[in-house]
Amino acid sequence: MNVKALSKDQYQESSTNYRVAWLAIALCSCFLFYKYVLQVSPSVMTGELMKAFNVNGAGLGNLAATFFYSYLVIQITSGPSLDRFGARFIGAIALFVSAAGAWIFAHATQLVWAETGRAMMGAGVAFATVTYLKVASTWFSAKRFAFLSGLVPTAVMVGAVFGQVPLAHVVSDEGWRRSLELVAVLGVILSVAFLLFVRDKKGSSNDVPMSEKVHWKDSLQVLKKPANWMLTLYSGLAFAPLAVFAGLWGNPFLTTTYHITTSQAASLTSLVFIGLGVGGPVFGLLSDYTGKRTSWMFIGGIITLVSVMAILYSHQLNHIELSVLMFLFGFGTGAFMIGFAMAKDLNSLLLAGTIVAMVNTGDAILGAITEPLVGYALDLGWHGKKVAGTPVFSTHDYVHSFSLLPIYLVLSLIFLALAAKMMKKGQYTI
Repeated sequence: MNVKALSKDQYQESSTNYRVAWLAIALCSCFLFYKYVLQVSPSVMTGELMKAFNVNGAGLGNLAATFFYSYLVIQITSGPSLDRFGARFIGAIALFVSAAGAWIFAHATQLVWAETGRAMMGAGVAFATVTYLKVASTWFSAKRFAFLSGLVPTAVMVGAVFGQVPLAHVVSDEGWRRSLELVAVLGVILSVAFLLFVRDKKGSSNDVPMSEKVHWKDSLQVLKKPANWMLTLYSGLAFAPLAVFAGLWGNPFLTTTYHITTSQAASLTSLVFIGLGVGGPVFGLLSDYTGKRTSWMFIGGIITLVSVMAILYSHQLNHIELSVLMFLFGFGTGAFMIGFAMAKDLNSLLLAGTIVAMVNTGDAILGAITEPLVGYALDLGWHGKKVAGTPVFSTHDYVHSFSLLPIYLVLSLIFLALAAKMMKKGQYTI
């Protein structure tokens, strides 16, 4: 009788944990969704922002990149903070801060306040990816981690697509300020939901004592492994082309080169994020099934490189060809998420948040550098033409500025090869 009672209790506990785990991961996915709504929102209001704050290409690039500057600073401590204090309160506070930033940005009349709001957005959502992967690593079996990490781009895709086409229509109908007010309200709602429904696990499904205290000095251990640094550089270089093209400068490039509307360009750019959302779980499943992670990461990188070069240098593409290439751009990029699974397996589960934050820092650094760098390159080729007070750049200007993106992708493959070599020496399955 006692055995049956114990079995029943265990079943109920397991069932409860199952529901709590999936509810937590669902809300973490919403956090990721919100992150990319905020990140890509300037891409559908470039003209409005340049006019509102009287800035040129470099100025807009710097304004947009303020998101990454604060993101980078906070990202450094986000992993250790989550490892030490848990995801529930940290996530709720982070969402509220990012929502407050969106509200401040929406009401800014001076550039300094717009930059402050944008910085707050970046600081808050710096916890999004790390929170998701921390919850995935503690609530779910290690065998599911590559697939769950592969689902990150799916949440990214939904958020980024929402931040493109629907937001572009709202901006067109209601104006950019009203649009960001609505986005801020959404962030507050998610913050409350996070506080009410997310729970921090007391133990681990991987037989690791998650209740054990994690000290700051323990987090420093991840810095001592060269392979972690190689994966960080790989991640940043592999993802930066998508963040820069689809997150800010892609829409004006498409409207200029193919003479289409901003809404039409946003629809095409959304295909990059749809490809990312499909590619992430597909490459994650292939990685789990074959056990060859770096092979699939190389394949994804080659697909992205070929697609980007075709988009940049073939300007006679029809709509179908361009749509396919945009999808493949995102699809290939989805393979970069496997790097998080590799990094997690290379380090203690207790430090899952720390290593995820370290690898994710590569994305923030390269995003913070590249968005304004592309803006400066655009300004160098600008001939002073303006329409309704907004600087107008030529296709040649965009192509010249975007030439950095293929270089990034080649470098990412080099750093991936170096990481694989180091891991092989360490008897790690690659």
